[in-house]
Amino acid sequence: MAKASTSKKAPQKRSTTKKSQARPSDTLTAEQKLELFRWTLMTRKLEERLTNLYRQNKVVGGLYRSLGQEGETVAAAYALHKDDLVGPLIRNLGALLVRGYPARDIAMQYMARGGGPTQGKDLNVHFGDVHTHGVVPPISMLGDVVPVMVGIALAARMKGEKRVALTYIGDGGTSTGAFYEGMNLAAVWKLPVIVIAENNGYAYSTPTNRQMAVDSMVKKADGLGIFGITIDGNDILAVYDAVHEARERGLRDEGPSLIEVMTYRRKGHAEHDMQKYVPKGEIESWEKNDPIDRYIAELVKTGVATKEQLEAITQEVTTEIESEMEIALASPPPNPSITLESVYFDPPLAEDHLAPYRETS
Repeated sequence: MAKASTSKKAPQKRSTTKKSQARPSDTLTAEQKLELFRWTLMTRKLEERLTNLYRQNKVVGGLYRSLGQEGETVAAAYALHKDDLVGPLIRNLGALLVRGYPARDIAMQYMARGGGPTQGKDLNVHFGDVHTHGVVPPISMLGDVVPVMVGIALAARMKGEKRVALTYIGDGGTSTGAFYEGMNLAAVWKLPVIVIAENNGYAYSTPTNRQMAVDSMVKKADGLGIFGITIDGNDILAVYDAVHEARERGLRDEGPSLIEVMTYRRKGHAEHDMQKYVPKGEIESWEKNDPIDRYIAELVKTGVATKEQLEAITQEVTTEIESEMEIALASPPPNPSITLESVYFDPPLAEDHLAPYRETS
């Protein structure tokens, strides 16, 4: 039996849209394009700062980096409208920033501080609010977020609301039954669902070509009878274009879209993962295809900004992150008296059962 190749080479830089065709990103103002840069850079800077906290044992639990694939997360979230809903997973921290969560909230959540979104009851990016930010909290069981987002899209249609539901999923997640069942239902009912399928090379430590037989996740879209496209996930504007167009299709009742973004996870599954399974030279190859470096070159080439202006924004973001970290680090630990509060919408425990916990504070 032939041994499967595990190496994933960086793709050639290419455009997914003909230059003669108008692209949705062509309508973005210089200010909006710089905002995209700012969110992507902030994602990386925040994760770098969280890595430092992790090494100081201030992060509770695992730390999940998106190094090398920040661009696709941010661009996809940025292409949505404020009434749309997004369901990020553990490597989609950037979507939370785009949706209005300050860096301090994410840092407090990672450190299980009392001032965090879940007040220390949950960790990393496991939080969200569909009413204030349009964010559906992550679901730990990979693939299960898809039927949830399908249900949200169905509810929106039943209410007569013009909105789409977008979620992210890894290549490994598309091998789950929940992914197929959810997408099949969305396909049959032509629901406005967008799935960003992140082909980042590995499902934890398993190479993509060892956990699915097809050479492209778009072929799974063919099997479902839905629109599918493969794009360069490290081309920020290409991702924006693809999601913008998928949103328009969804609102025209043309059904769901599966957007395979070719990218690479330059860190392990989590910070503790030493990536010993990665072939020599693979990470270095993808470093040359960095989404932020490419976007900087694009902004300068098209006259949107000068290198000096982008360096100034970089300094502003760095300063902002440090300010946010100071606030997060000053947040107190969780209050034991609220341990059982907000666990259920209507706590089934009687008031006298909660009393002993309140007395410990």
